[in-house]
Parts: sequence; C-alpha cells; structure tokens
Amino acid sequence: MLLSVLRVLFVLIVVGVAMNFAESEFMTLDAMTIFLIALGVASLTIGLDVLIPQKSLLAISGLFFGLLVGLVVAWGAGNIVDLLSDAWRMPVIETLDMRGAQFEKLVATIKILLGVVSCYLAVSFILQTKDDVRFVIPYVEFAKQRKGQHPLLLDTSVIIDGRIADILQTWPVDAPVLIPRFVLQELQGIADSSDRLKRNRGRRGLDIVNRLQSLEKIEIQFHEPRFTREEAAEPVDQRLVTLARKLDGRIVTNDYNLNKVAQIRGVDVININDLANALKPVFLPGEGMQVKIIKPGEEPGQGVGYLEDGTMVVVEAARDRIGETVPILVTSVLQTSAGRMVFGRVEGAPPVDRSTRRRSGPGA
Repeated sequence: MLLSVLRVLFVLIVVGVAMNFAESEFMTLDAMTIFLIALGVASLTIGLDVLIPQKSLLAISGLFFGLLVGLVVAWGAGNIVDLLSDAWRMPVIETLDMRGAQFEKLVATIKILLGVVSCYLAVSFILQTKDDVRFVIPYVEFAKQRKGQHPLLLDTSVIIDGRIADILQTWPVDAPVLIPRFVLQELQGIADSSDRLKRNRGRRGLDIVNRLQSLEKIEIQFHEPRFTREEAAEPVDQRLVTLARKLDGRIVTNDYNLNKVAQIRGVDVININDLANALKPVFLPGEGMQVKIIKPGEEPGQGVGYLEDGTMVVVEAARDRIGETVPILVTSVLQTSAGRMVFGRVEGAPPVDRSTRRRSGPGA
C-alpha cells in the first residue's frame, strides 16, 4: 500500500515539475506534449522498478561509492590536465595548427573522457571486489549490515529434501536465505537428467524453490558469486563452503560429508537431520511405549519396528511377534546425525545376557 502511494506521488511530482517548466518562455512545445512526455518518463521509471523485483542494496551502495570515487579521481585528473594544458598550450596550438577555442574544446573533451573512464573503473572494481576487499570506511559496514546477522546458504540436498520450506514457513528466520546460482544450475541439471529417479528429484527441488519464493516473511535471494578460476573449478560443495566463508554465512544441509568439510573449514552448519532429531520426543531408559514389530532384526531374537516419526526401534525377544503391536521398555537410545535408534525389550521379558549367548554359541 505504501509503495503504491509512493509511486502515485512520484508521477504527480514529475508531471508537476514538467508542467511548471512548460510555462517557461523558452519552451516551444505545447503543454499537452510536455505532459505526455513527463507521464511517459514516469511510467517508464515505474515499469523498470516493477520489472526488477530482486533488488540488491549492496549493489546500489557499491554503485554509489564507485561513482563517488570515480568523480574524485576525475577531479584530480582534471586538475593535472589543466596544469599540463597551461604549460603546453602554445606549443600544442602551434604544432596542431588550431585556435584557442579549439584547444579549450580538446581539453574539455579529454577531461570528460577521463571522468567517464575513472567512474567506470571505480564502479567495476567495487562491484567485483565487494565480497573480498575490506575497507575501513562506512561503505563496507553498511553493505555487510543485511537483514539479520548471517545469511543462510541452501545446498542442493536440503532443497530436494523439501523440509526446509516447512521449517521456514513455520519459523521465519531474521536473515536472508541465499540460493547460489551454481546450486540452482545443479538442480536444473538433475531435473534434465535421463534417469527418471534423478529427474523427479530435480523437479521436486525446483518446486521447493518456487515454494520458498512464495513465502512472504522470508527474504529469498539468488546469489551470483564471483570466484577465481581455481575456485570456479571446484565441486559444488567446495564452492558453497568457499562462498559461506566469504559472506560469513551458515550452510543449511542434510549432507553428512558437506557438514564435516564445512566444520573443518570453520563454517557454521545447520543440519536439517540434527534439527529434526532435536524435535523428536525424548525416550529415557525404563520408559514404556507401544510399537508394531514389522521385521526381524540383525541379532537372533530381535524384532524391528518404527515410530510415527520414522525412528527405528530394535526390540529384544520380539522376533516371534512380527505383525503385532507389543508393549516394550526402553533400555537405551543411540543418537547420531543420521538419525535416532531406540533399543528396548518386550515388557515382562527378562534382559538378554549377550555374554552368556556368546559362550554358549557354536564356537564355545
């Protein structure tokens, strides 16, 4: 609503300034023509604003600072040109056989070219090095103060997994969520795979990206990083870790290997599997529960069942109870990044003495 009011106000101001200029005695165009031109310019400006939904405050601040540095350099170079022109004015005029006015025009042209070149080089340098160069100036402090403290970088596996969309919808994080372009390209490559399973996974990932974009309370950005030639040749996971270090961000993943590599290189990681496990109910030894035995376990006499959240339950003395829902007592819980396993025994059954079983086995 506020943005719509701002755009209407902008159009009125542009038209008002144009109509005020139309009343000038030096203006030869009629008022209607000036009105249409002003309205067209305002509409074109608003159209460009609407057609560029993903705006980067960092890029705008870099552009402004680059122009400022370029103008300062151009001003200094202009003074040097003035000094040289004063010293070489007559020799140049005599050598090139030109008039004084022509010489002044040549000097002015050189100064304009120096200004354009300086501004271009300064803006290009700032935009290409804003993530690497650390200046002790307000620009860098302003550029690094994004929404929240550290951006979240999503990797390919966590996007395909899909749970990140539910998490962000339930828990709107106060930080920008970045999807690097190379991750998006990897998703597209998987979606175009000839293998049906991979193709379905890639299309699911692209659907999750579209869903993330529709979340109103989350700031989703498609980041286009700039890498050196050596960094660009690295695998996607390595590039993601490198980018996280440059942006001081955190990687969101469920890839065990990426988790370990990122931790070794000092990058914070949010593992979706660890987060999901932390939300599962806690079972203490001695607690009781009901579980359906669906298959035999690896050890003799063991049965295996699953809770509603997918937690595996290994039950002693339950091999002959497959297909039944039995009451059990929890004996221990094993927690890993890959998931949680609960061990128990059928309620009322005596504890299994594994040392006795080994001594009485065939090799005894």
